[in-house]
Amino acid sequence: MEALLLKIRHSAAHVLAAAVQYLFPSVKFDIGPATDDGFYYDFDLDHKFTTDDFQKIEAEMQRLIDQNQVFESQVISRTEAYKLFSDRHQTYKLSRLDDIPEGETITIYRNGDFVDLCRGPHVQNSSEIKAFKLLSIAGAYYRGDEKNQQMQRIYGTAFDSKEALETHLIQLEEAKKRDHRKLGKELELFMIDDAVGQGLILWLPKGNIIRMELQKFISMELEKLNYMLVSTPHIAKLGLFRTSGHFPYYKDAQYPPIAERATLESKRDLSCAELVSGLENGSLDGFLLKPMNCPGHVKIYASKTRSYRDLPIKLAEFGTVYRWEQSGELSGMTRVRGFTQDDAHIFCTEEQLPNEILECLNLVKMIFSTLGIADFRVRVGLRDPNSEKYIGGDDSWEKAEDALRKAAEVLGVLYSLEIGEAAFYGPKIDFVIKDVIGREWQLGTVQVDYNLPERFDINYVGNDNKPHRPVMIHRAPFGSMERFCGLLIEHFGGDFPTWLSPEQVRILPLNDHNKDYAQDVFERMRRANIRTSIDASSEKLGAKVRKAEMEKIPYMFVVGDKESEDHSISIRSRRNRTIEGIYSIDEAIDLVLEEIQTKRLFLKNK
Repeated sequence: MEALLLKIRHSAAHVLAAAVQYLFPSVKFDIGPATDDGFYYDFDLDHKFTTDDFQKIEAEMQRLIDQNQVFESQVISRTEAYKLFSDRHQTYKLSRLDDIPEGETITIYRNGDFVDLCRGPHVQNSSEIKAFKLLSIAGAYYRGDEKNQQMQRIYGTAFDSKEALETHLIQLEEAKKRDHRKLGKELELFMIDDAVGQGLILWLPKGNIIRMELQKFISMELEKLNYMLVSTPHIAKLGLFRTSGHFPYYKDAQYPPIAERATLESKRDLSCAELVSGLENGSLDGFLLKPMNCPGHVKIYASKTRSYRDLPIKLAEFGTVYRWEQSGELSGMTRVRGFTQDDAHIFCTEEQLPNEILECLNLVKMIFSTLGIADFRVRVGLRDPNSEKYIGGDDSWEKAEDALRKAAEVLGVLYSLEIGEAAFYGPKIDFVIKDVIGREWQLGTVQVDYNLPERFDINYVGNDNKPHRPVMIHRAPFGSMERFCGLLIEHFGGDFPTWLSPEQVRILPLNDHNKDYAQDVFERMRRANIRTSIDASSEKLGAKVRKAEMEKIPYMFVVGDKESEDHSISIRSRRNRTIEGIYSIDEAIDLVLEEIQTKRLFLKNK
């Protein structure tokens, strides 16, 4: 986000808080940051906000903006800050104040009567907020912890011109139409059920077709590149993840460890806290729902002696992993607690590393090209040298980071170097796509890892008959099937290309006496492995067509008396609202098969 826009949005959040303070004097405030596409502020208030409140809040915001309020910063002592927010009964601000380390500068910002604990930045004057709009309300637990008080979060957006705001609002309307949660329900692709658990996806038959087609697509590419498919369990011993470093380095993002039955039976006198502590410190045995597939792949590599002649060894898996996400952060398929990665790990020599990285990057580019994903950037995530979250020595990190920089240069796309975005075990290249409203999502990733081979002490026998340490590449072009499919639903607006569509052809008989011929056509289509159905209802043709269009079926085959006599088909596509042409059955089958086999994005004219 550009610096000016960030300042405008951060300042608009303060104006929102000031307006709410004026209208509801008993309100308590938490935080109000700028975001990639707007801003929000969290409030604790007895009054339950609804969108009906927006008009009066926006009017008050505009009144304050028209006053040309100055955003004034002031450095104050900790004692002064405590007194200021205590006098105002702002308990959440006092708690946030406790987060500021001793000796660090404490800054407040004022605009009019509103005072906030804030580092900035802000615009100089409220008149610089040229256009704003409140958008929605959501619940948000204080500090993201569902055990804490639930706040009311008001979302909004702001721009430096009314034209920019109007463009953004149009994009938001388009995004609502394409929302994967809305289309997923309408098209019967997936569901989430509280009885199963939030953040856990139930793939419905139609959605699972899309998932399986994507898996077949990438599996064919992996076969060409000499990958070997493997499978690993959903659960493994806790010690495995201690060795890998995922536990404890990744502990906050994992489900709690699971005690062995024998441990539970023999340690009945332990409290729950003592049991968890024992599992975490290693004094008790336990298991973990796997947060990553890589330790299992390392063990498969280590199952026998490997020679330099065997390398590179490429192990791939559609492996389901489990991560603990706060409930307030869950969002349809794009932020979940259980997801399947198109995961692979490549074990290679240092000499092979550059070519293997480039092959991985080109695979991601090919997938994006096939699916028409053109708006993306490449991010090279590097280690933050001041952070303690990383494992391994400086030498291995420098070699890994250098290899990724060179690969990004050879790839021929614009890329950015971002400090602190590396995984705890190695640097990575992420493909970050931009959706229809400009939000960014990280999908494909390629990571170079010198550390896990060291931690697991794996080797290969070199041409000198001595053991050598392989380098490990982690890569997942889709990232996760759940997020990727959720974004594809929005990318295509549910209008999937023919090869991905759950139903590719619907046959529409005009009358009851055309149904036998429709059934003959159906059998021919099925033998050609084209996903087809018949609408044998008594509805008129127009109603059948509208239903097929609503369900986003790529092709409609209309069969009436003439088609039955001639053994032909009148074809209508979802792109055009008229009959496009009359084809023989063989011609129609060839047309659809060619669409499927070439994975064409758009339907073909005759």
